[in-house]
Amino acid sequence: MLQSRALVIALILLLSTTLPEVQSKSILEKDRRDLLAIPEAIASYFYEAVNKVSPKVSQFFLDTVQSPTVIAARQRFAKEASKASIMFEQLIEKIKNLWYTKVLGY
Repeated sequence: MLQSRALVIALILLLSTTLPEVQSKSILEKDRRDLLAIPEAIASYFYEAVNKVSPKVSQFFLDTVQSPTVIAARQRFAKEASKASIMFEQLIEKIKNLWYTKVLGY
């Protein structure tokens, strides 16, 4: 019961610190590095919020994040997100080119 209360308080603190800081940038305006930094920022906010409530639980999260399995998953996610981001940028460039050549006639 105490652990579930701590988790609820941690989630409330997490949401209260992250929601006001949401930026209203379009996804097209964001840099590729910004998209890869989002999961890291979420993890950091979560760790800080949990650390305020329970240092033991935050240490458990820190140990879990530093495990080889999670590190491998994070590296794989970063690699795949980078590939997807590059493909998305190429698609946007092709759409812009098509728009300028076929629709606008430049």
